[in-house]
Amino acid sequence: MTTQWVFNEVATITEKNIHHLKSKFSKYSESQMNWKPNPTTWSLTEIFAHLNAYATFYHRVLNERIDGTRFRVPRINYTSSPLGKSAWMSMKLGNARNVKRKFNAPIQYNPTVTTGLVTGNEVESLLVGQKQFLDIIEKSVSVSLKKVKVPLSMSKLVRLRLGDALLFVAYHNDRHLEQALNLTKNSQFPKK
Repeated sequence: MTTQWVFNEVATITEKNIHHLKSKFSKYSESQMNWKPNPTTWSLTEIFAHLNAYATFYHRVLNERIDGTRFRVPRINYTSSPLGKSAWMSMKLGNARNVKRKFNAPIQYNPTVTTGLVTGNEVESLLVGQKQFLDIIEKSVSVSLKKVKVPLSMSKLVRLRLGDALLFVAYHNDRHLEQALNLTKNSQFPKK
């Protein structure tokens, strides 16, 4: 794959997320944002709080790694590491855009366990975070996607290539935005 494909892929997903946040999710009431079809399913508020918690970690780390790298020569082609490809492929939605495979969020990123993640302005925070992610994508154009390494949120010892980390974050965001869209399509979703 080319580095340009990586940039286009993550930017396209992020711009689509921004569009959905502005056009769909910014208009929902508090009762709609907090509605759950059952106790084990996350509400819209919890989905967005989870994404905001991940953004807090990944945006800081991505900025630090991009700003602090000595690998300032971007390459035309990009090759994922086996671990990196496995990570982002596990997050990527298929053609049917269905979220079949479920993952357990680590405790510090799970809003049903760590209730402090819910702040009350999840949509606005996520919108700001997605715009910041676009800035990070733009900054990453000037560095090597292969040589710059980014630690995972679950383990500081395991690191992904920058290109794999960008894809992982974008696909993770995409997956949860699709989860949120599916929640609003539930027949029991409140009208107001």
